Amino acid sequence: MTPGPALPGTATGRGPLAGILVADFSRILAGPYSTMLLADLGAEVVKVEGPAGDDTRTWQPPVREGVATYYLGVNRNKRSVALDLKDPADAALAQELARRADVVVENFKPGGLGRFGLDYDSVAAGNPGIVYASISGFGSGPGGAALPGYDLIVQAISGFMSLTGDPDGEPYRAGVALFDVMAGLHATIGILSALNHRHETGAGQHVEVNLLSSALSGLVNQTSAYVAGGVVPFRMGNSHPSLFPYEPLPCADGELIITAGNDGQFRRLCGVLGLPELVDDPRFRRNEDRTANRDELRPLLVERLRTRSKMDWFRDIIGAGVPCGPINTIEQGVAFAEEIGLDPVVMAGEGAAAVPSIRNPITFSASTPDYRLPPPTLDEHGTEIRCWLSTTAEEERP
Repeated sequence: MTPGPALPGTATGRGPLAGILVADFSRILAGPYSTMLLADLGAEVVKVEGPAGDDTRTWQPPVREGVATYYLGVNRNKRSVALDLKDPADAALAQELARRADVVVENFKPGGLGRFGLDYDSVAAGNPGIVYASISGFGSGPGGAALPGYDLIVQAISGFMSLTGDPDGEPYRAGVALFDVMAGLHATIGILSALNHRHETGAGQHVEVNLLSSALSGLVNQTSAYVAGGVVPFRMGNSHPSLFPYEPLPCADGELIITAGNDGQFRRLCGVLGLPELVDDPRFRRNEDRTANRDELRPLLVERLRTRSKMDWFRDIIGAGVPCGPINTIEQGVAFAEEIGLDPVVMAGEGAAAVPSIRNPITFSASTPDYRLPPPTLDEHGTEIRCWLSTTAEEERP
């Protein structure tokens, strides 16, 4: 149960996590993404910001009505209070918030909250049921605690960038902070697992996630190739090391991604392209044959694909049950999701304050995510939250 009186408010979540209070001491991306997902599912999230606010408030352009869209993308359904943890009175309010919370999420440098009495041991002493999630770049051990935890650095150190880009060109980063997002997802999984453990035992615990471990786990087949097979993967551009065709192939007016992931799909692809003779060619009969002989197979496929537009081929190849798709802009990607009925854009909040946002990707049959609050302005709910934290449980009792 949540220690202390409940946070008042009219915009209470109704999802599967309704009644869970999250004290969010995180900023930038991994932590805020995790807490936004929890908030979408009904948790009450109090976003604690320093006097200058979350760094991403200033990460612009682009902006919407003067507010960075980076910030808007990961902070809906939260309430903001600005607390200067160097100020004893504000630190005491932060400690009281942690005492009342079900979950604390933080991504300070490991040990950084200890001087404010907000480290796990201090919080758990007054709130033994707390689920306390720490997100760092390289873990809390002596070898990693002091290292800066930016996603781009982890993309480099993990080996990810060695796999990304043209084989003869420079390594490239991903177009999104991939491992921040992945670490946020792992933190969410850890929090939900710890909440279930607390439900069974009554005991809280410390959940730790770091970007490098998330990266190595998320590299799946590539890290497995090394640790299980002794193979060091290398850059292959848009090609797949274990499948072919599984990459963009040029048509008359641009490229089309074609992913024939098994022998049946390759057979159907050859039928659509009018190349039935390739199916029984011993060079291409099995996936391992096609992968080994991709340099011979690719020009045969491209010769046919160049005779028609990518969208003409897209309709016919998809119709034959072979996965494929055009390379879209973000605008076109959102439009395609709308076209197939996924309703990707939701409005967070109501009326003039509502902000367009991307829908939570999880669908429930009984308890749906909601989008009750727009991303808060800095300290938007400060007066309300400070008053609540200054009120003891005894004072609230009739």
